[in-house]
Amino acid sequence: MRRRLQCGFTYLGVLFLVALLGIVVAGVGVVWSTAQQREHERDLLFVGNAFRWAIANYYDRTPGTVKRYPDSLKDLLKDGRQLGLQRYLRQVYADPMTGKAEWGTVKAPDGGIMGIYSLSKDQPMKSGGFRERDKTFEGARSYADWQFVYVPKKPANQ
Repeated sequence: MRRRLQCGFTYLGVLFLVALLGIVVAGVGVVWSTAQQREHERDLLFVGNAFRWAIANYYDRTPGTVKRYPDSLKDLLKDGRQLGLQRYLRQVYADPMTGKAEWGTVKAPDGGIMGIYSLSKDQPMKSGGFRERDKTFEGARSYADWQFVYVPKKPANQ
């Protein structure tokens, strides 16, 4: 009789162990997902600023006195306006938030592209502590609000 009572305790112990293991795995999944999103945000900041830099160089290196923004992102890969081969980007990088090489574009007054933004509507985890160039991203409701725009500085004598 005593042996029959002890068999249930082992089964009950295994059930508790499986339940505990499930809780631990679920917690690890949440932590991993958060870490992945933060990594994608860092990548978005890096890639977005690379596009901003490339657009700035394209604009600043326009031959002549009338400066122009690129008509498409592909213009940043090979600048046909220069005598020699000029590249501002090696490739049109994929959006880290969507995984696609599609970006929203901010149109310049001349019709060119003065900036890019992610097409993701997800809410950012990072809401503050941005560098000076990215201060406008504070309090953004979606990654699409993180617009990497190049606006040339006005000369001091104007």
